[in-house]
Amino acid sequence: MDTSDESKKQKIASDIAFLHSVGIKVVLVHGGGKAITQTLKEKNIKSEFKNGLRVTNKQVIKVVDQVLNDQTNPSICESIQQQGADVASIDGKDIFICKQKLFDSETEGSTFDLGYVGDIYSVKTKIIKKALSLGKIPVISPLAVDEEGAFYNTNADSAACKVAVALKARRLVYLCDVPGLMRDIENPESLISSIQIDQVDSLIENKIISSGMIPKVQSAQYALVEGVKRVHFIHAEQAHSLLLEIFTDQGIGTEIVNAEAYL
Repeated sequence: MDTSDESKKQKIASDIAFLHSVGIKVVLVHGGGKAITQTLKEKNIKSEFKNGLRVTNKQVIKVVDQVLNDQTNPSICESIQQQGADVASIDGKDIFICKQKLFDSETEGSTFDLGYVGDIYSVKTKIIKKALSLGKIPVISPLAVDEEGAFYNTNADSAACKVAVALKARRLVYLCDVPGLMRDIENPESLISSIQIDQVDSLIENKIISSGMIPKVQSAQYALVEGVKRVHFIHAEQAHSLLLEIFTDQGIGTEIVNAEAYL
């Protein structure tokens, strides 16, 4: 979840607080890509990306940590608290263990060192579960540490996926800048309301799912294989999209399900 936009953040905070008020346990993993890019620009530090991932040197990782944990996380927590819910601010470095991620370029036949960019392979759930047991909404930043204690930037969608799997969550919801998965990106009426996990690969092969949606969908596949029952893609800009997706039969975005999980 990228919550750089204030209006978007307030809409989602309202929905999350409502879910919490009716007894649904919610864990929020957020991003902050736009805010990070803006802060780097203000500091005259160039942003560089490989395969959609930010190249992160020592200078950049310090800015990422500052933006995510000193600015974005407190701001989200405040927005949720204003809706009457209690929160627990969690620094991802306290719960995520990772290894360095390398970018393999199939077209160039080489491997790029992304610097301090990590792949999460373990989630310490104790802190999250304690917050939930106290009736709080955990708000987690997507930073991680390796076994030596060095910290890394990670993809927020991947971090959310790993949390959902570790907590054995029933649902995983991705907030997007589009209504969901669409057969024609220019036509909102082509929205795919519901698909099975075994249909996803063909959508990628036919380029119906492309660009930045691919890693989101692939992490959704991983979550479903690992036991999450349903994964949803919804539009963060639409008012109450989270509630409409969860509480209505038709939904408002796209859900991916694993039929085998119900056998």
